[in-house]
Amino acid sequence: MSVRARVLHVTTVPMSLRFLRGQVGYMRARGYEVHALTSPGEELDAFGAREGIPVHTVEMRREITPLHDLGALRRIVAAIRRVRPDVVHAHTPKGGLLGMLAAAAAGVPVRVYHMRGLPMMTAGGKRRALLRATERLSCSLAHQVICVSHSLREVAVAGGLCPPEKIRVLAGGSGNGVDSAGTYSPERWSAEERRGLRARWGIPEGATVLGFVGRIVRDKGVAELAEAWRSLREAHPELHLLMVGPAEPQDPLPAAVLDALRADPRVHLAGMQPSAAPFYAIMDLLALPTYREGFPNALLEAGAMELPVVATRIPGCVDAVVEGVTGRLVEARDAAALEEALRGYVADPALRAAHGRAARRHVVESFGQEVIWEALDGVYRELLARRAGRRPAPAAEAGEGARA
Repeated sequence: MSVRARVLHVTTVPMSLRFLRGQVGYMRARGYEVHALTSPGEELDAFGAREGIPVHTVEMRREITPLHDLGALRRIVAAIRRVRPDVVHAHTPKGGLLGMLAAAAAGVPVRVYHMRGLPMMTAGGKRRALLRATERLSCSLAHQVICVSHSLREVAVAGGLCPPEKIRVLAGGSGNGVDSAGTYSPERWSAEERRGLRARWGIPEGATVLGFVGRIVRDKGVAELAEAWRSLREAHPELHLLMVGPAEPQDPLPAAVLDALRADPRVHLAGMQPSAAPFYAIMDLLALPTYREGFPNALLEAGAMELPVVATRIPGCVDAVVEGVTGRLVEARDAAALEEALRGYVADPALRAAHGRAARRHVVESFGQEVIWEALDGVYRELLARRAGRRPAPAAEAGEGARA
């Protein structure tokens, strides 16, 4: 099989490579040569070894650091010139900006920016203006912008970040679809395994477990969750809170909030984990009271694991939750509404079960991974053909064309 095209994925930090799980093998099977470039770290080396692809390192910082960013940009340009990709596919705001700037400087034939979220949505003042300008620049340098959700695309178009003809959503949306048949199948864990997992984290067998998966920061609504939790724990002595994710120094929680969570014997802080799947297996429902999202994978993962969810009525979340069917949506920053919605599920096991089953059906039917990957393959073929001045090959011929 001849190599169809060389694709270089650019992300700011290795953790973001989780967006590509499964996708790399799918694309390689269709004739693409895939590379990844991000900041150095064990997670990058593990990803390269697991996926069997070359990986490249350039130190990048998630925060705005102009002098460091200029140095990173020069090194990314040099790496691109060594790799000589046909496609640079850049992800996340900082990785997207540096990736698109470097790809344009190096003359890469096809440039794709994957818009996975807009930090400007919760920023203000000069920071908001700067973030808006960088998003517009990334979009202008890209030949194609892919947005993870239809609602986020509407925000980007209405805000003048990207012209509507240049930005698209793959299938129903999401970053990479959900492996509902494997990783996120509730049938993977027996009752005995679930008991063992609960025991490992000090959770009684008969407890009801409210879960949270994500970065433990302000923007994820953790302060509101902590406030709702204070009332819920008093009304429901059997209730435990299991939180999976890192407490990051960027956008930190108030110290008093984090200290209270750490001191509560019924709150279990699991920290950063290689996979959230085992933790979904011991939860009864999920809360994600986030202020901003592109498309929250946690909602789809939880749904695939037959968990109802309570999330916020914001772009991204509204694409993942069917109100009153697979979960509930409440206004962001409203701890009282969050508590009320959570209380309804905590008090009604039958409702949890019914909405959990509906959530899994919704995820299986609408967010399969191969549907997303096939659509992305089509985008690559279309863009490569356009640059070469020819018609794109049909999907059935994937992997059979000459390298562009």
